[in-house]
Amino acid sequence: MYSGFSFFLVFAWSLSFFYPALAHRPLRTPVAVKFTRQLSLRELDRLSTIYYFDQLVDHNDPSLGTFKQRYWFNDEWYQEGGPIVLINGGESNMEGNSDWLTNSTLDGRIAQDHNGSVILLEHRFFGLSQPFDDLSSESLKYLTIHQAIEDNVYFAQNVKLPMTNGNNSSLTPTDVPWILTGGSYPGALVSWTMTNQTDVFYAGYSSSGVVQAITDFWKYNEPARVNMPKNCSSDVVAVVAYLDDIFTGTNQTAIDQVKEYFGLANVPFTDDAAAYLDTFYMWQAMNVYGTPTATAAFYGFCDSLEVKADGSVASEAGWGLEYAIDAWASWFKNTTCPVYSDGSAACSYNTHVNVAVSEIDVSVGSTTSDDRAWAWMVCNEVGWFQTGAPKGQPSLVSSVVDVEYSFRTQCINQFPDVFTEYKEPSVDQTNAVYGSWNAKTDRIAFGTGTRDPWLHATVSGDGSNFVESPTRIVGLSDGFHCSEDSMLAGDGDESIAQVQEKVLTAMGTWLGEWTPDWNHNSAKGSNAADGAMTGRSLSAIYVVVPILLTAILTH
Repeated sequence: MYSGFSFFLVFAWSLSFFYPALAHRPLRTPVAVKFTRQLSLRELDRLSTIYYFDQLVDHNDPSLGTFKQRYWFNDEWYQEGGPIVLINGGESNMEGNSDWLTNSTLDGRIAQDHNGSVILLEHRFFGLSQPFDDLSSESLKYLTIHQAIEDNVYFAQNVKLPMTNGNNSSLTPTDVPWILTGGSYPGALVSWTMTNQTDVFYAGYSSSGVVQAITDFWKYNEPARVNMPKNCSSDVVAVVAYLDDIFTGTNQTAIDQVKEYFGLANVPFTDDAAAYLDTFYMWQAMNVYGTPTATAAFYGFCDSLEVKADGSVASEAGWGLEYAIDAWASWFKNTTCPVYSDGSAACSYNTHVNVAVSEIDVSVGSTTSDDRAWAWMVCNEVGWFQTGAPKGQPSLVSSVVDVEYSFRTQCINQFPDVFTEYKEPSVDQTNAVYGSWNAKTDRIAFGTGTRDPWLHATVSGDGSNFVESPTRIVGLSDGFHCSEDSMLAGDGDESIAQVQEKVLTAMGTWLGEWTPDWNHNSAKGSNAADGAMTGRSLSAIYVVVPILLTAILTH
């Protein structure tokens, strides 16, 4: 148990969450850096050097020109014929993440073990890899899974890498093996890319890859509920069930009393108040090698419920509803929504307002630009709305935080020129086209942890029918989100170390079998998802879809 946690520490975490219009992104967990040797200042400077690639704005219409896509590069281990490891950075700014290029990560270890190079590629529309000078809806129509997949492919086939020895003339996927890697959403991109472009990337490594698009992703909080301290989960579930009965009822006086009790008197709508009480976003940032801010905040919350002033600790059954709701309200008002001496409350939010397009920040490089770009993908193609569990299921979050609420806050309020009412994201199409749990691409390694909040969108999640084979391996550890990508995490947890060894062994086997004509010997699409169209046969679809999307955006 953690106790005596800092008010300011938790308050900072609370501020980072309470933009209810923004979705929790499945970000790759920051890597705890552990180098097997000391890096010189010159080497550190080299790894932080930014390179630029002329990427196509629209792979369906090259006449629209190119934009500068940023990437970082490390060839310290490279020997002729070695593999190229391409990490897609995903849904955030990649500047400051050059440690991903080192042997502190599993990606870097793959390159080091096989005399390869490592590239970190910034995803279109995130960071400063921007096709346009704004993030308007008109610009964002070029932010799709299809375009991201084609970015990976076009980059691999056309980049001239800044090799230290100057020899970059024979490093295309037809000359050396390219390995596509990524964690979280980019982990899904690994599988999606290899499913639909079967002749480019020889192998792939997907860390916590969220391959299954899911609209109502209420199971996001299940790994936290199952793995958090039992006394804490027992009491939280009891309090949420009690509040849910009130929030879904018709007694407005009782609802107002609950809001006032938790310092939410200035939050006029019940669903906004319920969303404020979702404390469990902290779980995603935790990891086995120690993430002090998230760990202190999460276990500090549990301590406030389960450790009394005299030091006594509740059993696995918890203290019960009456004590727990008092303790939760006290913790919440002390850390997140303080009530001042004059009786006024600090927290006020209302998502039930009509947001004008002119009020929305569409600038590139702002503090919320990555969140806006991610919301576009959530609202259109992948869903993953983190909601309360269905009635009758134990839950950490109220059921009034449902899909409609999430869509209003994340989609209608951010893109009022596109969405005026609920419209389900095209998750069925995403899953059908890109393989999801049914992907059968070869030479791909998946890894995730039982404590990962995104577990149930991965191939190890409930409902997955993914079949492991010698060319499609799955490693499940006791870790959190993308834990197995940190070599330091493997030092501290044997189950993570076993997954890492499984991935490294498989990569060694597959690379040992590589020949220059590997992609000439199999029929295109033979490894793809059952029933899914694959490879270049998708091009017809993606000529039509942007036209339809443009029509939607302009009406």
